[in-house]
Amino acid sequence: MRKLSTIPKLLLFLTFPVLGFAQSNPVLGTGDITSVNIAGQKVSFTTTHAHGEVTVYSPAVIRVRLDQKDLGKDFSYAVISKPVKTNVTITQNEQEITVKTDSLKARITKKPYSITFYTLDDKVISQDEKGLTTSWVSNEVTTYKKMQEGERFVGLGEKTGNLDRKGSGYTNWNFDAYGYSTGQDPIYSTIPFYMGIHHGLNYGIFLDNTYQSDFNFGASNNRFSSFGAQGGEMNYYFIYHQRLADIITSYTALTGRMNLPPLWSLGYQQNRYTYYPETEVFRIAQTLREKKIPADGITLDIHYMDQYKLFTWDKSRFPNPLAMNKKLAAMGFTTTVIVDPGIKVEKGYQAYESGLKENIFIKYPDSTNYSGQVWPGWCNFPDFTSEKGRSWWRNEVKFFANTGVSGIWNDMNEIATWGNKMPNNVLFDYDGAIASHKQAHNVYGLQMARSSYEGAKASMGNKRPFILTRAGYAGLQRYTAIWTGDNRPEEDHMLLGVRLINSLGLSGVPFAGMDIGGFIGTPGNSLFARWVQIGAFNPYFRNHAAVNTQSSEPWTHGEEVLEVSRNYINLRYKLMPYLYSTFFEATQNGLPVMRTLAIDYTFDAKVFDTQFQNQYLFGKAFMVLPFESTKEFGNAYFPKGLWYDLYTDETQTGGTEKILRLSKNKLPVYVKESSIVPMQSLVQSTQEKPADTLVLHIYKGALTNSFVYYEDDGQTFNYEKGDFYKRKISYDPIKRSIIFEQAEGSFPSKFNQLKIVFHGFSEADKITGSTAQLNKGQQIRDEFNSFMIPISHFDPQGTANPAEGAKVKSLILNNASAQFVITY
Repeated sequence: MRKLSTIPKLLLFLTFPVLGFAQSNPVLGTGDITSVNIAGQKVSFTTTHAHGEVTVYSPAVIRVRLDQKDLGKDFSYAVISKPVKTNVTITQNEQEITVKTDSLKARITKKPYSITFYTLDDKVISQDEKGLTTSWVSNEVTTYKKMQEGERFVGLGEKTGNLDRKGSGYTNWNFDAYGYSTGQDPIYSTIPFYMGIHHGLNYGIFLDNTYQSDFNFGASNNRFSSFGAQGGEMNYYFIYHQRLADIITSYTALTGRMNLPPLWSLGYQQNRYTYYPETEVFRIAQTLREKKIPADGITLDIHYMDQYKLFTWDKSRFPNPLAMNKKLAAMGFTTTVIVDPGIKVEKGYQAYESGLKENIFIKYPDSTNYSGQVWPGWCNFPDFTSEKGRSWWRNEVKFFANTGVSGIWNDMNEIATWGNKMPNNVLFDYDGAIASHKQAHNVYGLQMARSSYEGAKASMGNKRPFILTRAGYAGLQRYTAIWTGDNRPEEDHMLLGVRLINSLGLSGVPFAGMDIGGFIGTPGNSLFARWVQIGAFNPYFRNHAAVNTQSSEPWTHGEEVLEVSRNYINLRYKLMPYLYSTFFEATQNGLPVMRTLAIDYTFDAKVFDTQFQNQYLFGKAFMVLPFESTKEFGNAYFPKGLWYDLYTDETQTGGTEKILRLSKNKLPVYVKESSIVPMQSLVQSTQEKPADTLVLHIYKGALTNSFVYYEDDGQTFNYEKGDFYKRKISYDPIKRSIIFEQAEGSFPSKFNQLKIVFHGFSEADKITGSTAQLNKGQQIRDEFNSFMIPISHFDPQGTANPAEGAKVKSLILNNASAQFVITY
């Protein structure tokens, strides 16, 4: 091999360009800041090779924009908030610019450009990697951050892999990932928001760029973490709070929070690809009622349509869909139907002819409508990035309301076509900015879900619609729930689903679920039973199975599995007051319903351990421990505090590990000390009124805690006008009291009585009240509390196992709206 020293110098220069010569360097850095303009909360600057802005959005949020050309129009499909007036101090000298708020500081180095974020006492939160900072490779832009010692990374939405993303890299490009593996990336949706954790600090970064984006958390390098996109500008929001939960709250202040869903959508949903004809739909509904399996929803997949054509019903299978849906409603069921974006190219087909007339389809540069193959055959696709396209869809969606449908399930909206290779030269309106497929691809699903939500809301009067999507982008929580796509009936897929939902929750999406039992194939009996147990503690609870698989309703897996499934679905319905109140909390602060332990125990290394990473909280009270159905023993970790076994009230001290004996009939669930858990009597549907006693379970503990109990009609938007019932309930271990504050709102509670159940309290706790309603002869009662019906011994005697439960104390009182206090 020829020695390097013998290569002619000119050839050496051409082959290995010197970094200082930008014109010959394929990697273009930002360069030095050459001019600065400070105006209010914004610093604008130019550098040797770029234009930039640093804007204070709020005391805890700073936005950074960089581009090789003048910064363009400030437009986002994700961010809906504007900068709020903030106490900001901006100073500069020859070396740097300092931006300071009441929460953090940013120092922008001038030669060369780089930015570092500090706490007010000068601890480094996050900093650009020196020598790399932000650079371009052709149109691709990437920002490099110094990887701090011991740094962890969480979030990024619907991403496979471990809770801690350290050592991995990810790509955001919405993809029809049928039967995806547990390590496959990308899959269906894009949420380019993550949080870094190190040295007792945590921060969030949201890259708002809709091109394909890539995140590297130390994959194939030991120097940096990075985030970048294949086109567009570098545009990210840096968020700092002391608590991880507050970072999520600030992120959802930027991208919006969910609206209250209809109550029925929190109930059990029975799905299949596909239930048809209508006699089969009624058989499923009737069997659910006969077998006393509470349920609220029946979902119809593509076979309800006439030859898979959207906005049609197959008249041979469903001769009168409105009458069918009215009959289902009378049985306590609400109907959801699937919709795909593809409109079949067929003369005389109403949706196609209407779309042509309104000129709403995406196009090639020569103005020809793009055609791709999906279920109906060759299809054109509405442009949901144009107001004209969204308006057309909103009008078409009336079709579903007119036939008695209340839920719209958006599928295939990545966009998915046979071949999964839509050409990049297809053009989208992008709300007047005209974008290629490269820029519009990742927001297509979000804009379809938005259009479905807006159309359903406009056509359903004052009733809340339910929208579900497979694909989306940051901000999708404003319009829709999401499920994790076409999973498989395998143990590791069940646990992956837990991590996917938890990661979506970290990324601002509280309403998420997975196909219980696995979509592609048939689960074994024990796997199905365990999956239903976990599903009862998922925000969205749906059972789904593919065509040409064995039926997978609870009764198809045998009597024992039926009893196990019924037990946990029953528990879900009894917990509906707790669950609905937790969803209300999500509308207020963006925190998830199902939350990884990393939110509340961020700096406890054990919660990131792969053997414990699947444990999660369901609301603030319950810790759920998912294990494979095949395991007889499982290692559990209990974070700091005191934990009550849900079934027996046995306590476990936190900061410890414990090996649990596992049973296929029972999912390990624990209740955090000082928890307040409202429950109701069992109903078969949320349309059925429960008994008029609200049961409040109080777990004795050393932590101060509060719970906001919330009610409304569960169906309409009247709550926006004050028609709700809201009451804060606080547990104070120092004052040894439980405080029921004055109820707010004009909605009368459906519960006239309160039953307070005291867990972990002893005879030494003298439970008394300070108001008249507690002084009318009510007495503290001793009773046995059990949350589960014993599973039968399946032998000729047919006897049951003994009931599991605990001795508790209880007190019944009137549910008056005035403030009152219970002391102990």
